[in-house]
Amino acid sequence: MAACVIRRTLLSTVNKYNRKHAISVLNVDLNSRQTPNMTRLSCSLFNVQQKRLMSSRPEGKVLETVGVFEAPKQQGKYETGQLFLHSVFGYRGIVLFPWYARLYDRDVIPATESKPTEPPGAHRSKEVKGKTHTYYQVLIDTRDCPHISQRSQTEAVTFLANHDDSRALYAIPGLDYVSHEDILPYNSTDQVPIQHELFERFLQFNASKVPPFIPRDTLQAWQEKNHPWLELSDVHRETTENIRVTVIPFYMGMREAQNSHVYWWRYCIRLENMGEEVVQLRERHWRIFSLSGTLETVRGRGVVGREPVLSEEQPAFQYSSHVSLQAPSGHMWGTFTCQRAHGGAMFEVAIPSFSLESHGRRDSPYSFLF
Repeated sequence: MAACVIRRTLLSTVNKYNRKHAISVLNVDLNSRQTPNMTRLSCSLFNVQQKRLMSSRPEGKVLETVGVFEAPKQQGKYETGQLFLHSVFGYRGIVLFPWYARLYDRDVIPATESKPTEPPGAHRSKEVKGKTHTYYQVLIDTRDCPHISQRSQTEAVTFLANHDDSRALYAIPGLDYVSHEDILPYNSTDQVPIQHELFERFLQFNASKVPPFIPRDTLQAWQEKNHPWLELSDVHRETTENIRVTVIPFYMGMREAQNSHVYWWRYCIRLENMGEEVVQLRERHWRIFSLSGTLETVRGRGVVGREPVLSEEQPAFQYSSHVSLQAPSGHMWGTFTCQRAHGGAMFEVAIPSFSLESHGRRDSPYSFLF
């Protein structure tokens, strides 16, 4: 990579981006809602002859050339090999392949209907129509993982291990699912622009192609082999008092334990503060219904051991967790208890109801790479 080193004194001069005026220096302020958001990793665009994307080292003392921003696609999809910045978490990544999911958005209400009046967390029986939405399987640059670990898990994709321990899980570090609108595309002349152990196994540089990173046969084979465990099919979204909750469930497989079948799912949740008021997540309250007829209630402090603060500077938090049932299907729904800033009032945020479906699959792979 041809590095362009900028002295620290320049950083203070590139701290704003006015979309209404053409300016010579464009700074992507990662602490602003209008631009990618990530702790400590700063990016800037310098419009000398073209807009160059710059990425700083963690200490923020120098900037290095990363690439050139491209216009985001309003229609169509991004191709395998597309480089991007995540518009919410700010990490560098590359697209492996797309998924076409059904998005069930409870915030979108047909004109002939009024918004439901059930309290947050109610298990609504009214059907919400799904709309096709594009997501992408992506690799995260491992250099950026330390800077986003407090806002988004970088080991969100997990699998069941194929041995006697029915609860054993293993993860693929730096593998994520990204919505189409979260992609900020850019290009680079670097032949290895993303650092990830799977990058050169899955992709190769070809200067005659656009984008210039094309899939190897190993990527297609890996996708086909692990399709049942990677597939993203349903996405559920709901907003309560400016806090938007998005849930994506994944079936992981079945294991036998104590002469019974145990079915496993993982679910990825993103919380986003769409307003201006600072909010902190305090508690979770789940209801888990199994096809066997059982209804389990789970309460606890925070999520994954944290009580994240959602502010304008850091509006989002994303995590993954797991659930098991002794039945091939079920439902989950619930609420997050949040608190307004400075010891303010508590309020409930709905977690949209989502199905846990096994789709008849009975096993999961262990040799998931090759």
